[in-house]
Order: sequence, then structure tokens, then C-alpha cells
Amino acid sequence: MTTTMDETGTREHRHGGTGGTGREVKPVPAWRRRLRPYLLSVPALLITVGILYPFVLGAYYSVLNYAAVRPTPEFVGLDNFKTVMSDPIFWTSVRVTAVYALVATAVETVLGVGIALLLNRSSIVGKIFEKVLILPLMIAPVIAGVIWRLMFNPQFGILNHVLGLGSTFNWLSTKTALWSVILVDVWIFTPFVAILVLAGIRSLPKEPFEASDVDGAGWFYMFRRLMLPMMWPYILVAVIFRFMDSLKIFDHVFVLTAGGPGSTTRTLQIGAYEDSIINLNYSVGSTYMFLLWALVFLTARYLVSVLGKAQKRAAGSET
Repeated sequence: MTTTMDETGTREHRHGGTGGTGREVKPVPAWRRRLRPYLLSVPALLITVGILYPFVLGAYYSVLNYAAVRPTPEFVGLDNFKTVMSDPIFWTSVRVTAVYALVATAVETVLGVGIALLLNRSSIVGKIFEKVLILPLMIAPVIAGVIWRLMFNPQFGILNHVLGLGSTFNWLSTKTALWSVILVDVWIFTPFVAILVLAGIRSLPKEPFEASDVDGAGWFYMFRRLMLPMMWPYILVAVIFRFMDSLKIFDHVFVLTAGGPGSTTRTLQIGAYEDSIINLNYSVGSTYMFLLWALVFLTARYLVSVLGKAQKRAAGSET
């Protein structure tokens, strides 16, 4: 313990290495300091293993002829890929998945940006609607599918009653089933796009808009020349999230139509489910999933590169 005098003559007692508690603080052993980084990396390692193990196992199954009727599979190389890619139903699933992802993402982006622009204006109605907007996101897609299936029912569904379509119009028929499940997707996930874009709008600097307002620029000019270029990276982030998720869609589509009627709503995920779970052909189902992963990976790589360029343009660093 050391005793010092401050400028007022008051005695101050200091205990070396006690941290002010009067107890001696023991140094951390060297082995614990060396072990700490490895302990901190354990959760990330477990998550990585939990992700990679099913992926590697599925890739392994895709080169076998593993099925419930063939419990001792053999190596067949790329035969499963040749079989799947020569099947017309596979390309139907690709077309359905592509149409679903493109249309749903486009509609949700346009509606989400429009809603975000409306909510950005300070008003009591806007603040109330902003709280209500998040409700569809709080409903599980499976539950939302059950709700909308009841609403689509031709006999007692509320949609036919409200729209005056009678009891003959079937929302889940061959001609309208795909557009109906896209409608449900738009209802569920448009709030996600709107909230993400709204957060981006509110983070934009106000000085360029104030200067343009002083110069007499109109709202549309400021939106097209100032707001849209700066908020484009936020829009692209929403597009990436929604497009990737739409390519992997399964839950509410399966609840609504189970891939039917026929194959009108048979996405790649539903095709993998039918082969793996219903037909018990695990190798073919794994082949579907591996091809879907390749599609998602390549698309994500491209969209992320577009996002990087948009961020550079928004920052003014790209010539």
C-alpha cells in the first residue's frame, strides 16, 4: 500500500494491483489466454459443421443410387444428374421456380418501395400503418398458407364473396394456381422489403434534398436524381434476400397446392420433397437439391457483384 498527498493535503491510500477492492488480483494464466480464442470460435465451428455436414452428405448421395428399395447403394457418378436433367418435369420445375422468383421479387420490390416512400412522410396514419405493416411477417408461412387456402375456397372463401365471383371461380385451378401462390408470397413478404427500404431512406443525408428544395427542384426530380441513386443499394439488398428466398420456396406453396394441380406449382424444392420423402428415392432428391444450390449460389454471386457496383456508384467512387 502507498500513501500520497494530493494538492489539498488530503491523504490518499492506494493499493497496488487491487482494482480498488483491497484484494489482490491474480494474473490470468498464460494457458487460459492461449485457449480463449479457440473457445470463442467453438460456436461458429459448430454452426459451420451443422451446415456443411448435410450439404456434403447430400452431395455424396447425389452420386449414388440410394433409395428405400436399395439400402446398399452403389456409386453411379453423374447418372443421377443425367436422369434428372433429361426429365421434362425437372425443366417444368425450373420454369415454375424461375417465374415464381422473378414475379414475386419484382412485385414485392415495387410495392415495398412505394409503401416505404409513403411511410417516410410524417403523419399519424403513416405511423399507425408502419406498426400494422409488420403483422404478416409475424405469421409463419405455413399458417399463412392455411389462412389463404380457406380464403381461396370457392364455396365459403371470403375472396369470392367480397369480389362477387360466385362459387365457381377456383383460385387454385390449373390456370390461376401459380399466380395465387405468388399473391400469398407478396402479402407475406412485401412488408419486409418496405421496412428494409424505409430504413435506408431514413439513413440518407438530408443536405442534398434541402439544397435541391431551395433551388426549386420538384419531388419527382429529387426522387429520380437524388433519392433513387442513393437508396439503390438498399433496394438491391432487399432484392437479393427476397430472390434467394423465392428460389427456395416450399412452405406455403406446399400447403396451398402441394405442387399441383399437375405440376403447375411444382418448384424445385417440392420436386426434391416428392422424390426424397414420397418416392423414397434419396439420391434423386439430393440431386434436385444440389442443382438448386448451384442455381442459388451462382445467382447470389451475380447479385452480390451488382450490389458492390451499386454501392460504389452511390458513394461516388466508381468512374
